[in-house]
Amino acid sequence: MPIFEYRALTTAGKPRKGLIDADTARDARGKLRHEHVHVTEMWEVETRERTEKKAGPKPGLKIELKLKRRRINTRDLAAFTRQFSTLLKSGIQLAEALKALVEQTTDRGLEQVLRNIKEEITSGNNLAEAMAKHPRYFGDLYVNMVRAGEASGNLDVVLTRVADYLQKQASLKSKVVSAITYPCIMVTVGLCVVIFLMSYVVPQITQVLLERGQKLPLMTEVLVAISNFLQGFWWVLLIGAVGVFFLGKALLATEAARLRFDTMLLRMPLFGNLFSKQAISRFTLTFSTLLRSGLPALDALKIVSLVVNNARLTQVINDIHARIIEGADIATPIKKSKVFPPMIGYMIAVGEQSGQLEDVLDRISESYEEELDHAVQRLTSMIEPIIIILLAGVVLFIIASVMLPLLNFQGI
Repeated sequence: MPIFEYRALTTAGKPRKGLIDADTARDARGKLRHEHVHVTEMWEVETRERTEKKAGPKPGLKIELKLKRRRINTRDLAAFTRQFSTLLKSGIQLAEALKALVEQTTDRGLEQVLRNIKEEITSGNNLAEAMAKHPRYFGDLYVNMVRAGEASGNLDVVLTRVADYLQKQASLKSKVVSAITYPCIMVTVGLCVVIFLMSYVVPQITQVLLERGQKLPLMTEVLVAISNFLQGFWWVLLIGAVGVFFLGKALLATEAARLRFDTMLLRMPLFGNLFSKQAISRFTLTFSTLLRSGLPALDALKIVSLVVNNARLTQVINDIHARIIEGADIATPIKKSKVFPPMIGYMIAVGEQSGQLEDVLDRISESYEEELDHAVQRLTSMIEPIIIILLAGVVLFIIASVMLPLLNFQGI
């Protein structure tokens, strides 16, 4: 069924716009007329998009089209999934639940996606197939869990697990981002202060000293040389930084470079412990969620390898997958990987032998999530004084380099 976008006026004279599905534009106008809405403009969304692709992008539509291609926020997706699960638990039919979600969503991109999914459902397709057609909103993990939920008849329960999983993933990501953001802000502010001093304050003071013909100390000469370089060749540094950024981005597009970079991340001083705990927590949480949803271990490992977001861990998971096909258990390749701590391998071995692997994985995930909280706190408390000392040292060097010749000139 086609989807139409419209602009209209309510009986109170207020403007209104939105999307509506109907067989024809006339039927769409009729539906809106029953809602006491006067349509001023209407067009079929898919037809308009096809016309725009043939005619080329218009300047006024660049921002709108770009926004439609964005990925949905993880927390928003978790909230949507939880609402979806609640509606299904209440006994509402799948198509009616999707209709209710369409009416209440404020995200136009998600609204259009849900309308398309609803049409797929009414046409006889299952929910997983319909969602798989929108990978920017529903990834492999989401689609496969929904497929398992449909097959087992426990879609509402699986959606609740998906919502819990997405919420925990968003929480894990925010913890790591917050740990990195604070030091980055401090360094950025400090660099801005230093650049201001070197570009505007230092040149004016040193110019006065040079006009007096005074011999400058070595420290001051070094400062003057750095200041002159920043003033005359700042563009070289800018071009170099941009070049390094794009070169690094191009290199990371290759599998070998990406593997080396992600391995280095896990071994970095200070931050490596943080990234390692996040990766292990994500692996165990995702694996447990997929197994609880009814997916076989081999299929679950394939999906986990796509969502861990670390090439070194992906390599280990693929090795585990290959060893299981050969007849090995899950714990043995984990113990030999040197990425997972030995204790995790032993706990997983116990979980396999007792038939409670999902519970063991959940406990590991919870334990590492707590450790991640402590690691973030320790890292923040450790980095803050280090950055303050380094910035204070740079500022002290600038002040000393400026004050030393002034004191010598005055005979102090």
